[in-house]
Amino acid sequence: MTSIKAIIITEQTDTLLILKKFEEENFMIIKIIGEAFSVIEGISMIKNNKPDVVFLDIQLQDNTFFEMLEQLEFSIPKLVFISTNENIAVKAFKHNAIDFILKPIDFNAMILAVYKVIKRIEMERSYQNQNIDNINILNSIKQSNEYVAIASLDKIELIAMAEIILCQADGKYTNFFLVNGSKIMSSRNLGEYTAILDNNYFFRIHHSYIINIRHVVKISKKDGYFCELSNGTILPVAKRRQEDFNKFINLKINIKNISAI
Repeated sequence: MTSIKAIIITEQTDTLLILKKFEEENFMIIKIIGEAFSVIEGISMIKNNKPDVVFLDIQLQDNTFFEMLEQLEFSIPKLVFISTNENIAVKAFKHNAIDFILKPIDFNAMILAVYKVIKRIEMERSYQNQNIDNINILNSIKQSNEYVAIASLDKIELIAMAEIILCQADGKYTNFFLVNGSKIMSSRNLGEYTAILDNNYFFRIHHSYIINIRHVVKISKKDGYFCELSNGTILPVAKRRQEDFNKFINLKINIKNISAI
């Protein structure tokens, strides 16, 4: 079963202690990766750690927390509200909460909430993968390798591969940097895209980067081995990949526009 990453936002010590105890007894399905004691601290922690679920046991005076969630560049984590006030449940489900747990916290209720989170994530990923498979089948039928489906948990964008400058690993996510200056975050890891992107133009120069050779403007061999891309980004080529990278360039592209210094 999938283990989910959780963040707790609460001012209540009892909530913190109970959830930590729950984690100890159920470490196979949940890992607490952060604790915050205010909305601002919580949002910052969510941005930095990208959890699957947030357990929320704090007084929310307005909708600021939810407005800040909507501004995240990646998929919004699932929300589980915890409170002594059952009327909070109305607000919780209004904001698409996965579950509401009424205090005192019962471990059975916690298990149900965690399973609901896991089930929702698995359903979303299954739907997402089905759509991506359909796109890949259509590309195969048309013998086209011009587009890639970039999937977050809430949407799929079909992007022309020629428009991709580079892909960057960000934990279990992948950031795509495009010619128009925009960035798209995918819920798939970088390794999955190694097999998907057109291998005539894309090369994994480093554990954290795949680049589009069409956007390489300069290769520097001074003080290391670096690629400069059309958006001004300069990236290192891992030492163990340098020989293969040179072969790739010589075999796959016309290098008249690339200067080596």
